[in-house]
Amino acid sequence: MAKIEVLAKEKAEKEPEMPLRSKKYIFFLVIFMGLVGLMDQYLSMIEMVVVDKTYLLGDFGLTAAEFAFWQGIYGIITFGVFVIAWFSDAFGRKKGILLLILVMGIAAILIPLTTTAANGFHWFMILYSIIILGTLSNMWEIPVMEESPARKRATYGGIAFLIGLIPLYAVLGPRIAASLGWRWCYGIMFFMMILLILFWFFMKEPERWKQAHAQREHKMLKIKTALKSLSRKDLMYIISASLVYGIWTISYKLALTWAGYFFKDVRGIPVATWNTWLLIGAICVMVGAVSSGILMDKIGRRPTLAIACIGAVIGYVGLGLTSSPIFFWIIYFFMPIVLAWIMVYFSEIFPTNVRGTCIGVTTTAARAGYVIGPLTAFVLLTAFPTMEGFWIIAGLFMIIPLFSLLLKPYETKGQTLEQIQKGR
Repeated sequence: MAKIEVLAKEKAEKEPEMPLRSKKYIFFLVIFMGLVGLMDQYLSMIEMVVVDKTYLLGDFGLTAAEFAFWQGIYGIITFGVFVIAWFSDAFGRKKGILLLILVMGIAAILIPLTTTAANGFHWFMILYSIIILGTLSNMWEIPVMEESPARKRATYGGIAFLIGLIPLYAVLGPRIAASLGWRWCYGIMFFMMILLILFWFFMKEPERWKQAHAQREHKMLKIKTALKSLSRKDLMYIISASLVYGIWTISYKLALTWAGYFFKDVRGIPVATWNTWLLIGAICVMVGAVSSGILMDKIGRRPTLAIACIGAVIGYVGLGLTSSPIFFWIIYFFMPIVLAWIMVYFSEIFPTNVRGTCIGVTTTAARAGYVIGPLTAFVLLTAFPTMEGFWIIAGLFMIIPLFSLLLKPYETKGQTLEQIQKGR
């Protein structure tokens, strides 16, 4: 087997790399996709500002456990993320990005129209779940992966990811909630949507997608055809990726939604202090994002995943044992490294013609975490009102992705997408 892999790699190295875009366009694309990622991450992370007794919970008259329960029930909507991924494969990355922007932006501007009436909460949860559906697609990473030179792919992907982690939610979120109401913490992203649409007009269709489109004679990629074209190797990576992404989703969702509630409402930390801690946590996320690209390009994809998972376990368990913000910051340093690994590795390991579909299948399978995670929170919040056990169990989940390394996933460091497709 080792000899076959060596021969495959030698053959792959002879494959010509796709024609490269100009540096100016790559710069534009990284910035643009980073801003799409910023909209994505803001809408994901703003929960840390609004989910507490002062805002969302108090407004709708819910306990923490009740909100967690409904969050899990409405999480079923997020399984629709596959449609966005398939759309990107069938109609092109550019149209796929436009769909993604519209899904997030239109749902966001409708949230300020919801009320505290009997059905207001359920309308909010529908719109909230549609937004989360959009934020889960990670489709904005694919154009960067497809247009970047091999040796800079993880670095460029890391830069786009870093731009997406600019802590607008930590800087603007508390101010918007206090002055305009917590619903406008979501609604403000409609204006971001308008800005991104202006950028979108200058985006080009990646050459790799156009080549794959030409190979299927410009026919629309049907969902059934896309699924049938998956190889056994594709399915193995989908299963492995779904495991890592699903477990990450469960653990991160627990931290994302409930860290603010834990410190403000359970531990009684003043809001101003929490806002400072949150900002420091946001900086840790950005440092983690920078570290992720460097680690993946220098030591490889597999060692990076191992380091990040072990670090995350330490953060969660330490937070449960000590309630110290230091361990909260450790979580927010290492968990983004895992996410960066997910986005980079999944964007490069699958063939171009079904890359979006494979990512769609993976993210759809991993969406079980957006049902299991909140329902787990419901159980843990009920069992551990002071939340020490809540954090320890959340951390133990992050041991599970390490088992995916036993499958010896193909190391992609420094290779073109064509070399990866041949060599794996």
